[in-house]
Amino acid sequence: MIIRNAEPKDVPAILALYNHAVRQTTAAWTTREETLDDRLTWFEGRKKQGLPVLVAANEADEVIGFASYGPFRPREGYRLTAEHSVYVVPSFQRRGVGRDLLTRVMEIAGEKGIHVLIGVVDGDNAASIALHEKLGFEVTGRVPQAGTKFGRWLDLVFLSKVLNTAPAPDK
Repeated sequence: MIIRNAEPKDVPAILALYNHAVRQTTAAWTTREETLDDRLTWFEGRKKQGLPVLVAANEADEVIGFASYGPFRPREGYRLTAEHSVYVVPSFQRRGVGRDLLTRVMEIAGEKGIHVLIGVVDGDNAASIALHEKLGFEVTGRVPQAGTKFGRWLDLVFLSKVLNTAPAPDK
């Protein structure tokens, strides 16, 4: 497995993985699947903003996972905080793909001056919460019944990690 920057040719595989999560999991709190145009717009927008889009690829260069981060909230006071996402093909879960993707996202975020990285996870996703905790994230909030999907209420869990010890900016 290699972790590399995503290329336009990877977008259909990223789309397929994301839409699988929409249909089958509570990783994405929506029932609306995206189109290829939606995902291409997302990809191009991330690239224009200088934000990473990474893929994990197997020996045949097939995408087995992807990760990215983007702004946590739109106001300038949050400019040094980012929210990440990681998706892994189900048959490759619990094999280190998510760990390697998230580790690389953390490295890039730190290099780009991000101070805090936040994961937002379904409260029943014990595997994702455990992965984050193994990488030094702490559960910093839980919002009970914040969302709904598949006919049930979902708790929203925030996990955060301070990436550096830089002092707060003057402005």
